[in-house]
Amino acid sequence: MNIIIRPENERDYDEVENLTREAFWDIYQPGCDEHLLVHKLRKVSAFISELDFVAMQDDRIVGNIIYSKSKIVDREDIAHEVITFGPISVLPSLQNKGIGSALIEHTKKLAKNMGYKAIVIFGNPAYYHRFGFKSAENFGITTTDGTNFEAFMVLELYAGALQGITGKFYEDSVFHLDKEELEVFEKKFPYKEKHVTDTQLK
Repeated sequence: MNIIIRPENERDYDEVENLTREAFWDIYQPGCDEHLLVHKLRKVSAFISELDFVAMQDDRIVGNIIYSKSKIVDREDIAHEVITFGPISVLPSLQNKGIGSALIEHTKKLAKNMGYKAIVIFGNPAYYHRFGFKSAENFGITTTDGTNFEAFMVLELYAGALQGITGKFYEDSVFHLDKEELEVFEKKFPYKEKHVTDTQLK
């Protein structure tokens, strides 16, 4: 598949938000909120514009990855900067064809060159282990409420990047979305019926 990866620009915003909506609709909940998250992420200081990329096929956007700054706070209440990506979106009709992988590989190299220590994400371990992600528990890192689970993962961008760094992970507050705001935002898009599906998390 012939894919071109390039930085996202403002002219892409509406198309990327619609792409994100299509990619996540009914996957984790009836409907989705990831398109609102993308919309809001670009407006906060945690957003990393240099790591915001789209995948193009035949002059149309078929994928997107977006990054933001986050932190690990240790027992001494010292914050250590890390980054997180997500949402990462690929058109449903083109999923499982390597587009998401290409976006991740492209941007993780850039992130390393930019001096970032590690990427922390929540996602499917079966998918993300192939990129080198490991359980956050291996690094002594927990969620904000002190828990751990398989879907909470870390990728060191160079060997020993997190040596001596343990604590709780905090993503930017923009990830806490408001239901009423989502309802208003959703009116920008064509109507889609919401469904309860087997893929939705309990």
